[in-house]
Amino acid sequence: MSADLFDIRGRVALITGANAGIGYGYAEAIASRGGDLVIWGRRADRNEEARKALAAHGGRVMADVVDVGDEDAQIRGFERAIAEMGQLDCVIANAGFMSPCGFKDMSFQQYDDMIRVAQHGAFITLREGVKHMVARVEAGGPAGSLIATGSLSNFQAVPGAAHYAAAKCAVAAMIRNIAVEYAALGIRANMVCAGLVASETVPADIPQVAELAQRTPVRRIGQPADLAGIVVYLMSDAASFHTGDLITVDGGAMASLYH
Repeated sequence: MSADLFDIRGRVALITGANAGIGYGYAEAIASRGGDLVIWGRRADRNEEARKALAAHGGRVMADVVDVGDEDAQIRGFERAIAEMGQLDCVIANAGFMSPCGFKDMSFQQYDDMIRVAQHGAFITLREGVKHMVARVEAGGPAGSLIATGSLSNFQAVPGAAHYAAAKCAVAAMIRNIAVEYAALGIRANMVCAGLVASETVPADIPQVAELAQRTPVRRIGQPADLAGIVVYLMSDAASFHTGDLITVDGGAMASLYH
């Protein structure tokens, strides 16, 4: 074990949905601590912008266009990532989107589109990550860390987000199972359940978001940088005994009954 438990220099993380928002926040945190990166997104131009900014930290950064809802595309993406980077020490299933809709008005297509990306996409990402890590351990190498992005909909109802919550809760179940099935090999799996975090779909300056910020005990919404510490920790040796957990990073929202 490293003398610095939080040292991730030379380790490689693959992050889905990493060219903006929470995924980019994860990537920047890892890059700033000396980690190397594989970032996935569906837009080549956004991927390249993110790659250049992340590479300024001095590490290796590979960007790839991958639709996480396409199993073959993910498998090929993993093959390219491992061929170029040599290893994956951390795999983060983060890709997703929001499409608010009341339950009675939700079409099957809306539900299915969400499940394809947020649930099935995460399943493929996590499965391929586990495959790589198991093979590496069996060959005498180190294990690794798997992380999924959850939300407070893992614990409470969010009106208009039944399909999103269903996907996130399914992924939480996968995380627990991965943690238990592969703990003996040293492979860890956890979920980061973020509160309201500013992004393209959650602009901080609109009235609805400002109102929600005031209901949060810390009186603001989160920024991607607020998740930096937890993702570096989970990727590092400091978290070697931490697995199967759903970790809230939410400004105290879940702790407050009348927020």
